[in-house]
Amino acid sequence: MPLSSSVRRRSPRNVVVRRAVVTTVAAAALFAGAPGATAAPATQVATVAHSGSPQHTAPAATRPTARTGQYTALRPLAALSAERLATADLVAAAKWGTDSPIDDPAREQQVLDAVAQRARELGADPARTVAVFRDQIEANKIVQRGLHRAWTADPSRAPTTRPDLAEVREEINRINEGLVRALADSSAARTSPSCTPVLAVASAGVVRDAHLDPLHTVALARSVRSVCG
Repeated sequence: MPLSSSVRRRSPRNVVVRRAVVTTVAAAALFAGAPGATAAPATQVATVAHSGSPQHTAPAATRPTARTGQYTALRPLAALSAERLATADLVAAAKWGTDSPIDDPAREQQVLDAVAQRARELGADPARTVAVFRDQIEANKIVQRGLHRAWTADPSRAPTTRPDLAEVREEINRINEGLVRALADSSAARTSPSCTPVLAVASAGVVRDAHLDPLHTVALARSVRSVCG
């Protein structure tokens, strides 16, 4: 049998195994609080994959259990966090080849001040909201750094156009509003003793459904580690 034919035959199996691995990584990192989350090596880094491959049925361990209400409350937090991480690809592209640093303390503080104020307006806990958004910001930077490493290692993968950073930040602000609202609406679920495992299941589902690569999977685990509590 030609090698190419053999590779093609094994590919669907490899895709399933890979997805199972990254889903497990996400859940394990969430259970452990992701204390040492770092970007994947540059050789593994890619932008968020949106392949047209068919959806696979979730294994029993990643299906919502009897805690359906809690899952329903927490799933939007994971989904919005993944959506926010997708903007990191655009931010990284906007900064690529410029003197703009990945760390931007002034912008970060603006975001934290804005979400704290919005949380107060919605009757949510501003301190918890700020903690979650600190994680969101750090997760975003994990993706940016990972992509810059990948593009440095292989310039052929680097972006050829530069997004308008102001427009990207408008999109981030929109997602921020959704996240603050989701935090305000999920207080009971987030303070439940079962929050961490249910959030892990919800996040693993997002990893699967959005076809997140290892870099974005690790960043997602980092982004939600202060949600429960």
